[in-house]
Amino acid sequence: MLSGFRDIFRIPELKKRVLFTLAIIAVFRIGAFVPTPGIDTSALVKYFASMQGTLFGMADLFSGGALRKLSIFALGIMPYISASIIMQLLTPVIPYLEKLSKEGDFGRKKITQYTRYGTIVVSIIQSIGISLWLSNPHSFGGLIIVPNPGIFFHFIVVMTLTTGTVFIMWLGEQITERGIGNGISLIIFAGIVAGMPGDLGRTWKLFNTGQMRFFSLIFLAAIMIAVIAAVVLITQGYRKIPVQYAKRIVGRKMYGGQSTHIPLRVNQAGVIPIIFAVSIMMFPQTIMTFLPGKSSLIGTIVSYFSMNQWPGMIMYVTLIILFTYFYTAITFNPVEMADNMKKYGGFVPGIRPGKPTAEYFDRIMTKIAFAGGIFLGAIAILPTLLTKWMNIPFYFGGTSLLIVVGVALDTMKQVESHLLMRHYEGFMKKGKLRARY
Repeated sequence: MLSGFRDIFRIPELKKRVLFTLAIIAVFRIGAFVPTPGIDTSALVKYFASMQGTLFGMADLFSGGALRKLSIFALGIMPYISASIIMQLLTPVIPYLEKLSKEGDFGRKKITQYTRYGTIVVSIIQSIGISLWLSNPHSFGGLIIVPNPGIFFHFIVVMTLTTGTVFIMWLGEQITERGIGNGISLIIFAGIVAGMPGDLGRTWKLFNTGQMRFFSLIFLAAIMIAVIAAVVLITQGYRKIPVQYAKRIVGRKMYGGQSTHIPLRVNQAGVIPIIFAVSIMMFPQTIMTFLPGKSSLIGTIVSYFSMNQWPGMIMYVTLIILFTYFYTAITFNPVEMADNMKKYGGFVPGIRPGKPTAEYFDRIMTKIAFAGGIFLGAIAILPTLLTKWMNIPFYFGGTSLLIVVGVALDTMKQVESHLLMRHYEGFMKKGKLRARY
């Protein structure tokens, strides 16, 4: 593996791409420390320390800690992710967008353009809400975050945060075009990894002070290794569907007749179901923080959404499984796949072409989605199980590990493809970074 990293810098083009990617990530991390004017940053950091477990904590995770300081990159890349999810949900519903999605490169460029416009709209709406929230001391229990609120302050916040999000989006696109890996994913990856040294430091501090035993530390390390291995296994896992193409004679040439397969991903939905489920579970707790008077009835209702209790954990896992089915249905179209196979003379052995093939794909994908949803649910509740029920501090969220490992695998596969194209060995001589069937 070390020789693979050394070979990266022997290829001028690949070396240039890797260094460009690292430079863009450095720019992103520097911007996370540039504060927005007119805000008492120290008071805001204290407030966010008490807001872990709400939507603010989730947003702060994806922004790499920029939201708690309200830097120019406070919104992070979340508005772009929200706009992308909205476009994916609207594509099967709106005929014009569905038509664009089938028009190849031109259609993808138009959808990307609409996603950019949607990112700006979402950023403006979120930044307006943040500026109004910051200027209201009642939202912070009387703590003054903005010493001089007013129209000018709202304008500065909206312009700064929206421009910061657009700039991050541009940085991500530059990485995709001129760097290595998916730019947007690497931006999220950099924000999450930036907080991991602090998590490791807190864990080591607990061990040094005697609050964590040596056995617990070893057990925690073993759990992390097992989780990473499981994430790699599921992320790389596919269900291989055999496909046979019939022979066709065109003129004097014969086409087709070969056997191939269609890979169906086990984790087709990725990390999106967890993000949806977390947003719903944390929304009542976030609203609870803004209510001046908290009645016992409201507190009881909110307690059912707490992921630290068994009812909340069961609801959380159920939502993840449901959203896994939902997002898989949005991104996977068995009817279209069956029609394309029929058009080119392909068929699954033992299954008639057309509608029976589509139903077969739907049955297979339903079983795979259930397995993927169970895995996502287990990864999501693992930190709570370790922290709450086993008294083992676990600062590394399951969602964070899922994103970090997935992005790292995708980036390493792209680097390895560059190495193999130029007759170099990949990262691993005995097991390439290929899908597991």
